Amino acid sequence: MRVLVISDIHANLVALEAVLADAAQLGWEQVWCLGDVVGYGPEPTACVERIRDLKPDVWVAGNHDWATIGRLDTDDFNPEARRGILWTRENLSPEALAHLETLPDEPVVRGDFTIAHGSPRYPIWEYVLDAATALANFSHFETPYCLVGHSHVPRLFRWQAREGDDEGDCVELVPVYDRRISLAGDHRLIVNPGSVGQPRNSDPRAAYALLDTEEVTMRFCRVRYSVEVTQAQMRAAGLPERLINRLSIGW
Repeated sequence: MRVLVISDIHANLVALEAVLADAAQLGWEQVWCLGDVVGYGPEPTACVERIRDLKPDVWVAGNHDWATIGRLDTDDFNPEARRGILWTRENLSPEALAHLETLPDEPVVRGDFTIAHGSPRYPIWEYVLDAATALANFSHFETPYCLVGHSHVPRLFRWQAREGDDEGDCVELVPVYDRRISLAGDHRLIVNPGSVGQPRNSDPRAAYALLDTEEVTMRFCRVRYSVEVTQAQMRAAGLPERLINRLSIGW
């Protein structure tokens, strides 16, 4: 089965549509959404509706989704993110808000894959940004593979057993784009497809991944979108300038 894996759309409809158009050329059968469809960006209702229309097989809650529906204290966020959340609350339709309320806040398992927003240990909030954090999380899921978002950075963390050591070795890997890579092997993986709507690895292009669950391969993809259109929408909405400017440099 070919799965479109998307995460951290952050109300950036222009980026989302670019991803969907690009992925359509490669083909997919299911959608797994790793959370944070809203927050930061100018089109929260449209993004919730667009994902809902795709009928995703998996759609888990992210920290911005939770903050928008009042399950996280906005004081836990930096000032710009807090302003974005408060703006989203005021501008999200009641139907979209109600849909965010239904999203699961625990990891979801599909075959060999565990799916979470932040991490399998702390699904809503924890960032898996380094090998040490990844290593601590491998004991919190049982499948060979775990998909996470939240950091907005495409990455793989590979764990392998080490003879005479229960802890094993964990290394961080940077993905190769636009090439199918095998996930299979005598290891386990935590994989982040990157962010659709707010990339943070110095590449402003929207990020997503295509997973083949039968062949156990993944293709990491980047696609250009009209950043200036999203930025103009954000300025018209009165969103923080720092959030607007960061889209230009992918940070």
